[in-house]
Amino acid sequence: MSRTDLRERAQHPATAALELATVMRTVGDPIRLQIVRTLADERPRACGELSDLLGLPNSTLSYHLRLLRDAGLTRTLPQGAQRLTALRREDLDQRFPGLLEVLTQ
Repeated sequence: MSRTDLRERAQHPATAALELATVMRTVGDPIRLQIVRTLADERPRACGELSDLLGLPNSTLSYHLRLLRDAGLTRTLPQGAQRLTALRREDLDQRFPGLLEVLTQ
């Protein structure tokens, strides 16, 4: 399996496996909360675009995006050479109704 194949197969936890404590601990960081609020408009974004919007170096942003994905808050969507990041709104609403509305106010 090539490196590209591995990158495009980002692991996302199943909806049933999402834990409220993990989600809350993850968004407890101001940078990650700002990323969630930025993605709340339901428009998937490339890392470079988020980096520009938030004024963060790509390496820092990649770290925070990985933590958000591992906690189940975001999904990485391969699109050609890019990887887009989107909120898992439907999954989060199913598991924790109303949580995203509270976090994105």
